[in-house]
Amino acid sequence: MQRSRLVARALIPTAVLAGAVLVAGPASAHVEVESATPQALAVGAVVAFDAEGESSTAGITEVKVALPAGLTGSDVTLAEAPTGWAFAATADGYTVSGPALAPGTNAAYKIKVRQLPDAKELAFKSLVTYSDGQVDRWIEVPQNGSKPQHPAPVLTLTAAAPGATPLPAAGAASPSAAASASASPSAAASSPAAAPAPVPAAAPAEKKSSGGGTVVIAVIAAAAVLTGLLVWRRRAAR
Repeated sequence: MQRSRLVARALIPTAVLAGAVLVAGPASAHVEVESATPQALAVGAVVAFDAEGESSTAGITEVKVALPAGLTGSDVTLAEAPTGWAFAATADGYTVSGPALAPGTNAAYKIKVRQLPDAKELAFKSLVTYSDGQVDRWIEVPQNGSKPQHPAPVLTLTAAAPGATPLPAAGAASPSAAASASASPSAAASSPAAAPAPVPAAAPAEKKSSGGGTVVIAVIAAAAVLTGLLVWRRRAAR
């Protein structure tokens, strides 16, 4: 019996050590997501992300996100990011990138969503890139309560508020604007055509002055008189 107690005492430290290893395990980096208004169909919701910097020698330079169904890059704007970082929409989501952060520093940023989709959960699959080219792929979505090795950040939503409805797609014209736009062509068609501007009448041709003819007649008459006087003097001289 004494021997059994000695064996038990010898096994206790080993068990404790093994338990500590199981609890601690290898430190796993990840991306966390949260929102102050995690509700389906919430308008203008701000969603915060925190990508853990796991490298001790390189800093994070970019976080690339594939948006869940119901969201596009045009539905998202940057609300907050590390100094010098910028937002860019992509075909399936967006990127937030900039100068490399200090090694071990988390990349924390916030986006503003035009309207959250009508869903229970939103998975934001994320690729975290470091200055040395390393890429952490946090893209695995938990299935049936499983805990994947590289889980994507998932935002759980509450049910939509009573009466909440989806907004029109970004860039779509409002019904009233569309109605007024469609009415404009018909209005233009029904309005009478503008009368053409009157063509100014041609100015009447100026009459030729008769002054020139009068002068010619006077000269001819004077010449005739002078000729008559000369003829008369010659006859008188005979």
